[in-house]
Amino acid sequence: MKVIHGMLTKLRAATLAARSGTATLIASGKVPDVLLQIAEGEKIGTLLQPAQAPLAARKQWLASHLKMRGSLYLDEGAVNVLRHSGKSLLAIGVTRADGEFARGDMVACLSKAGIEVARGLVNYSAEETQKILGLPSNKIEDVLGYVDEPELIHRDNLVLV
Repeated sequence: MKVIHGMLTKLRAATLAARSGTATLIASGKVPDVLLQIAEGEKIGTLLQPAQAPLAARKQWLASHLKMRGSLYLDEGAVNVLRHSGKSLLAIGVTRADGEFARGDMVACLSKAGIEVARGLVNYSAEETQKILGLPSNKIEDVLGYVDEPELIHRDNLVLV
């Protein structure tokens, strides 16, 4: 099990490196002079190339943020919009909110099946979010008595995972 855990850690690190456009080479540290051999161009280990353009620094920070304060469950329409249109998350696309979070906290955006689709900095507290779930943006003020932002999470504060 220790070997599997060690490889999982390496793959997670390679994934983070790929987000910044960096290739990663995984090789055994037990091979004598492994770094010299790699520097001389020998084919040792496994080279992992980034599959997409690098994320901006802010998006990298969002993607690697580990402390989630809550979860938002999205309907299929919201999942599709986030994945394919690059738009903000609106309250109308959220079916459930879990956790205790405040405005500006990091939350996970999950599909109906509980699979993380995105994560981002939320514009409303957990209590406020519960009140506006499923509502169009133009109804937020009617329910809360004010509107800070029309989006639950603005696209600039959201990253797909």
